[in-house]
Amino acid sequence: MNPKITSEHLSRRAVVYVRQSSMDQVRNNLESQRRQYALRDTAYQMGWTEVEVIDEDLGRSGASSHNRTGFLRLVAEVSMREVGAIFCIEASRLARNNRDWAQLVDICSLVGTLIIDHDGVYDPRLLNDRLLLGLKGTMSEFELGLIRQRALEALKAMARRGELFTVVPAGYVRTRDHRLEKDPDLRIQQAIQLVFTKFAECGSVRQVLLWFRQERISLPVVQYGPDGPMNQWRLPVYNTILHILQNPTYAGVYAYGRTKTRVRAVDGQAIKSRGHRVAREEWEAFIPNHHEGYITLATYERNIVQIQENAAMKGAYNRGPARSGKSLLAGLLRCRRCGRKLHVTYSGSQGNVPRYACCGAAINHGTAKCISFGGLALDKAVEQEVLKTIKPEAIRATIAHQEKLYTSDTELRRAMELALTQAEYEAERAFRQYNATEPENRLVAAELERRWNRALQEVERLKAELKKAPRHYPDPEEFAYLLALAEDFPRVWHDPGTDMAMKKRIVRTLIEEVLVDVDEEQALIDVVIHWAGGCHTTIQVKKNRTGHHQYSTSQDIVELVRDLAHVASDKDIARILNRLHLKTGRDNTWTESRVRALRNYQSIPVYSPEEQARAEWLNMAQAAEYLGISPMSVRRLLSVGVIRGKQIVAYAPWIIRREDLDTEQVKSAVSAIKVGRRSPLPEDPQQLKLDLLSM
Repeated sequence: MNPKITSEHLSRRAVVYVRQSSMDQVRNNLESQRRQYALRDTAYQMGWTEVEVIDEDLGRSGASSHNRTGFLRLVAEVSMREVGAIFCIEASRLARNNRDWAQLVDICSLVGTLIIDHDGVYDPRLLNDRLLLGLKGTMSEFELGLIRQRALEALKAMARRGELFTVVPAGYVRTRDHRLEKDPDLRIQQAIQLVFTKFAECGSVRQVLLWFRQERISLPVVQYGPDGPMNQWRLPVYNTILHILQNPTYAGVYAYGRTKTRVRAVDGQAIKSRGHRVAREEWEAFIPNHHEGYITLATYERNIVQIQENAAMKGAYNRGPARSGKSLLAGLLRCRRCGRKLHVTYSGSQGNVPRYACCGAAINHGTAKCISFGGLALDKAVEQEVLKTIKPEAIRATIAHQEKLYTSDTELRRAMELALTQAEYEAERAFRQYNATEPENRLVAAELERRWNRALQEVERLKAELKKAPRHYPDPEEFAYLLALAEDFPRVWHDPGTDMAMKKRIVRTLIEEVLVDVDEEQALIDVVIHWAGGCHTTIQVKKNRTGHHQYSTSQDIVELVRDLAHVASDKDIARILNRLHLKTGRDNTWTESRVRALRNYQSIPVYSPEEQARAEWLNMAQAAEYLGISPMSVRRLLSVGVIRGKQIVAYAPWIIRREDLDTEQVKSAVSAIKVGRRSPLPEDPQQLKLDLLSM
């Protein structure tokens, strides 16, 4: 017996630790299992009477103690001095991590537990044995890293050649010579192609999903079973559509390394999370034109940009029917901040003043509204854009949209016809299986009959849906009528007899949606109009500030009245505003009473001659009286700069300081005027002279 084994060790039980790293090794590497289990007989031969086998970690990696319940139980039993010796075929079976290995060796040293492998018996309390155990643990960890590195480099080399296929997406099959080809099933090809076609039309993953669910169009999903990958048809979910659109394989590109694994520490254990996307430049392999694609690489990149731009969108977008309300854009507006449809409410004495607000977040989550604004100005601005674009060219854009609907219906019917063909084949196949069954096999015959009935029901369901599928046929006569209508459209639009619901239907024919946002600081509404033909128009609409309405007087006019009230009476202010062609909020001319009402509403003080006297300034008439000359003479002196003065705006009273009338230059000019002499005025530096002598 080995001298390191004492009676104290034999008084405790021996533990045989059995582990293999993967389930594949457990199923196929049976010799390693036999060698490890044989250590139990070795323990009996060495004198132990009680031997425990811990094998619950079969199929689990030794890179960490996480999820290795057998190893954790072993450490716990050693800590309680219940184990005299640990038997393992080699150190790597216990741990391939230095931290776990060192912890186990430390505990064995404290409680006097031996570690025994096929090379010998080790007592961690002896320095030489502890050194050897440390080297074994280090080599085990290094060996694991080396194995991983070799395997990873081999995978990367295959990926750089475009030959590594971990998963083949629906719509493709892998050939024996490691190439990708389109699935020969035409129904699968058409279904995958339909996803990209609908995304080009809708511009939103969610809208594509809603269309597929509404039309009950199934998509193929790859399922891996014991017989290999198989395609199963299911109604799509959001991730099904998103993964198809984001997968570069459908653009004919071989890509590897699009995601990476991240490791984080939780309760002292390393937790891995997979599927984190990385930037294109960090991919291990990117090989364009590797195989036949469903779309081009340029289309794929546009789709990715569109998906990223739509990242903030939430909720479905539904325009709803065109009703008779006074809001022209009800159902067309969508918030640029959250993607929700804007709600419309009405106010005013007659209940016909629309107001738009994004209430989705407030309704669903109890948060504040994203945006809110009056609708009259926006409706008028969009109406002007519609009138500007109703030309033969715009009508042709609408015709293109109708033809797109016809193409979409054709694709839908083609998909349904392929699904019906597949269902009829499955029903025929189920009938042949049922018909080939012996009558004595009642249980088998009953099950096959149920399958046959289910297949027949699916055929009838698809036939009914195909019968109800919409058909949009292009009508050349109707299109010609629309082109003729474009010439007379403004008169029809402004006709009092034109119904509001009709106007809305016209707008919805031309406009897909209108995205809006509000700049509160600038009091502007940012608008993006998405036309049916695919074009976009960006405009800005002035938003009423708090307390303002559609009939409010312009803020610029209010500020002008505020300045004029210091130098002019209400009657004079009305005269000045009218000469400047400025109107009230209701587009009326100004009168003394209207100026007075505006001043009172805006809390603007009335003109006061006493305040003027205290300010020591004169108007032109007062300056003429002060100088003893006519107002026309004062105007002439003002025009040539002899007298300095200023006007707030054209036609407003001149403001002349009294001290500017007492200058020597003014006195000289006034004296000349009084004696009736045409005394020369001071030279104007900008005055041009005509030299007759040189001519």
